[in-house]
Formats: sequence, structure tokens, C-alpha cells
Amino acid sequence: MTTLQLTVGQRPMSDSVSKRGPRSINADAVATHTDAVSGRTAFVVADGVGDHLLAARAARLSARVAAETASHSGAHAGLLAAQRELRSQFDQQQADCVLIVAVLPPLDSPAEAQADIAWVGDCRLYRWNGRVLSQLTVDHTLAEFWRSQDMVPSARMEHVVTDSVRTARESDIGRAFTPVRGGRLLLCTDGVHKTLNMVAVKELLSGAEDPHSAADQLVTTAHTLGSGDNATAVVVDLQPLP
Repeated sequence: MTTLQLTVGQRPMSDSVSKRGPRSINADAVATHTDAVSGRTAFVVADGVGDHLLAARAARLSARVAAETASHSGAHAGLLAAQRELRSQFDQQQADCVLIVAVLPPLDSPAEAQADIAWVGDCRLYRWNGRVLSQLTVDHTLAEFWRSQDMVPSARMEHVVTDSVRTARESDIGRAFTPVRGGRLLLCTDGVHKTLNMVAVKELLSGAEDPHSAADQLVTTAHTLGSGDNATAVVVDLQPLP
């Protein structure tokens, strides 16, 4: 299990939990970075493609580079930087991952400030605004492509990603924005969201006392209910409503 924690004063603002499922290696990775000049903070979750060491290394490298770049240049730029570094460091096609990055503005930002989000693959971001849970990302999977064509996908298609850090074109990168006041954000791998439906995610995300408890309960519940993959969750407490 790995954790990261970002605090503001004595208050935990975010935390993460990552646990290996019935795999030989945990190829999930998390990273966070705060830019000293802008005060923006980037949160990243990556999921290596495959159950081998190259997948884990690709995820860790991509998460770190994406977080460092995104905190000062934005989520889209962070993902592109991760792609360049991945291609530069690894010639092997097996070294690949999917990834999501969310960049939050400084705590003293105006009420209308928004989080900047970019992703490739099937890592997801949810926002609970204090009442309603929303999924802000759309999976880059074969199943989602079939749905967009008004066709019914098979169950296996849910696990086939159409874009990854190594292969995505710039135009393939998903983008989203969301207010940063009120509620919580959840960034997670498919080891969490393919097992837990929206009702379960909302209950666990909203009911936990702090980010660590929320992340731990999401990951633990997913594995308890039969998730066959590594499971990783990053939970971020947003700024209070004015």
C-alpha cells in the first residue's frame, strides 16, 4: 500500500491509498506537486498497462512528470510532458500507462476558480459537491466508442483502452473543468470504479470523515466486492463554500 498526503496547516487536504489486487505487481502510481510560484497543486493517478515491471515503471515516471509540469503549465501540458518523457525513456511498447491529472488553484483563489483536468484511458475523476456525485470524465475504451455509435458493447470491451500515454494524439486527450469550492474530488483507477457503482462511490466518498478514510474505504470495498485489479484512490477536499 502506498499513500501520499498534502496538508494545509494541520488539516489534511488530500490523501491516497493504493493496494495490489490479485496481480503479481501493483502497476498503479500516484503523484502530487505544488508549484512554488503559482501555488497550484497537481494530483495524478496512473495505471500501468499490463501486469509487469515495465508497466509499473511507466506509470511512476508518467505520474511524476505530469504532476511537476501540470502544476505550473496546466493539466494538458502535464500529460503531454509525460508522453514525451515516456517515449524518451522507454523504447519498449510494453512500457505504457493510462493517466488522469487534476490541477487545483491556490487556496486563496476567487470563488469562481476551477480545477483543470486532463486524461487518457480509463482512470476516472468524480466530484461530490456536497449533495450530488458527478463523473467528469469519459473512459477512453472500446466499450465507450461502441456506445457512442449506438451499439451495445461486450463486457470485455470495458477493459480495452483506445488511448494511452504512449499512443494518444494531442487531440485524443480528454479535458474537463469543475469548480473547486464545496465537496470532494476522487481520482481513481479502474480497479475501483469497475467494481463500485455511482451509489457506492457517493456513499463512501461523502460519508468518510477525512480524505484518508474515504480513499481507504473505496479501495478496500472494491477489493472486498471482488475487484480483480490493483485499486488506487486519491481523495481531495475542496475549499469550503463561502
